[in-house]
Amino acid sequence: MTKSPDIVIIGSGIGGATIAAGLASTGAEILILEAGDHLADRPENRDQRAIFQRGHFRPKEMWHEHGGSAFNPGNYYYVGGNSKFYGAVLVRYRREDFAEMRHREGVSPAWPFAYEELEPWYSRAERLFQVRGAEGQDPTEPFHSTPYAFPAVPDEPAIAGVRSRLKAVGMHPFSLPLAIDIDKWLNKARTPWDAHPNCDDGKLDAETAPLAKALLHRNVRLQTNSPVVRLEAASDGKTIKTVHYRLNGEIRSVSPKLVILAAGAVQSSVLLLRSADAQFRNGLANSSDQVGRNFMNHNSSAVLALSPFFRNDSVYQKTFGFNDFYLSDGNGGPPLGNIQLLGRISGAILKANLPQVPEWLLNRISAHAVDFYAMSEDVPHPESRVMVEGDRIILKWHRTNWEAHLELVRKLKQVLKKAGFPLVLSRPFDKRTPSHQCGTVRIGKDPATAPLDVYCRSFDHANLFVVDASFLPTSAAVNPALTVAAQALRVADHIASRDLAS
Repeated sequence: MTKSPDIVIIGSGIGGATIAAGLASTGAEILILEAGDHLADRPENRDQRAIFQRGHFRPKEMWHEHGGSAFNPGNYYYVGGNSKFYGAVLVRYRREDFAEMRHREGVSPAWPFAYEELEPWYSRAERLFQVRGAEGQDPTEPFHSTPYAFPAVPDEPAIAGVRSRLKAVGMHPFSLPLAIDIDKWLNKARTPWDAHPNCDDGKLDAETAPLAKALLHRNVRLQTNSPVVRLEAASDGKTIKTVHYRLNGEIRSVSPKLVILAAGAVQSSVLLLRSADAQFRNGLANSSDQVGRNFMNHNSSAVLALSPFFRNDSVYQKTFGFNDFYLSDGNGGPPLGNIQLLGRISGAILKANLPQVPEWLLNRISAHAVDFYAMSEDVPHPESRVMVEGDRIILKWHRTNWEAHLELVRKLKQVLKKAGFPLVLSRPFDKRTPSHQCGTVRIGKDPATAPLDVYCRSFDHANLFVVDASFLPTSAAVNPALTVAAQALRVADHIASRDLAS
C-alpha cells in the first residue's frame, strides 16, 4: 500500500480478523494494526509449568481496581488476540438470550434484534472456523439453517463414560461445537488445547481461520507491534480523521476512510476514553456516556469431581457440556448457566493454585478426577466500568448474579455426586482470568443509551465501527466468540453494501 488505506482495523482478534475476512473480497485497501506480534512456536507452548505456574505468556502490564490496588490481567497481546489461548468452544447464544431474561439479580435486557436476524451469519461463522459439532443433543439449541460441516470431536473413552453417567441421572449432555482439528493438534503433542497457546497446531483461532483467509488478498496488510494510542476526530466531529499508532518507538499516523476498532472490550473502551479532546471531553463515541460502562465478565468456577473408582486417562477431555440449568434452575426458577468440561487438568496445572502440595500427589489426584467449568451470566450494570486515570486502566467490576452462580455450582455438585463422584471441589475464577469480557461499547437503537447502532457504527462518528465483544448488550452464559464473529460478518456485508458500494 503506497497511499492511506480505505480501512484501518485496530486489533486482530476474533472481531478484527473476522471482519477483515468479510471485507477482503471488496478490493478495499485494508490495514490491520496489531499491538502485539505473532506467537512463536516455542517449547513453552505445550509446557504446562511454563503456562500455568510461571505465567510465561501473561502480559507485563498492570491494571488497577477501583480504589488503587494493582493486578496483572490475563489478556494476551498476540496476532489473534485471546483466541490464541481459548478453549475453541464456538457456541451460539440461545434464541432466548436475545430477548429480555429475568435473573435472580436483575434483568438481562433484550437485544435490538432477534436471534433470527443473526442466524445466517452464525452459519457462515461456523463454516469460516470449521466448527465440529452435532445438532439434536441439546434441548436449548436454537434453529440452524445450515448443519455443521464437520462431525463432533469424539469423546475419549473415560469421558464417554462420564457422559453416560450424566445421561443416567437425567442430564442432557451435548457435544461442544469446537474449532479444533484434533488430529493435527495431537500430532504436535498430546496435551489439552484449552488455555494452551496455538501456533498453527490445529486450533482454528482468529489468526489461523479468518485472518489467514483475509491475508490471501493482496489488498489486506497486517502490521504487527503497532499499538494504537489515539483516535482523532475531524474538526466537525462527525468522523474519525486520523489514527495515531506507535511503531519502533515513533508515533505515526494514517487517515483511512473507515476505522474499525476491535481491540477487545477493555482496550477498545480505553482507547475511546483516552482519545478525549476539547470537543469530546468524555472521549470519542461517548455522547451517551456509556463507553466503558456495562462491563461484563462471566461468573465462572472450576469444579473437580473425584472418585477412587474412576480413572481418567484422557488427554484433552473437553468435548461435551450440558444446559439443563441454562434457561431455568431446573424447577421453573430463574436461569443459572452453562456447564461444560474443562481441558484436562494435570498436577502441573493444579500446582499453580496449590503450590505447597507436591506435584506427584496432585497428579495422583487428577488421575481420578474429571474437570468442569460452570459459567453464569453477568447482568449489565452501568456502574460496572472501565475507566482511565492518566496511564492507568481502572477496572470497577460490579459483579452481578453471583448467588445464581453459586446455586449453579451447588446443582452441579449434586448431579456429579449422584453420578458417582463422592467428592466434588470448586474454585471460582477471579479478575485475573478474563472470562469473556464484554459490553463496554454496546449496540442499541437509541443514541442516548448506546454508543453504537445495530451495525456497530458509532452514532457520533459515521466512519467508526466497534466490532469486538464491546458491542454485546448482554453476556449470556456461553463463550461470546462465535456471536462476535457472526456480527462481524453481518457488519462486513453492511459496510460493503453501504460504505464501499460504488
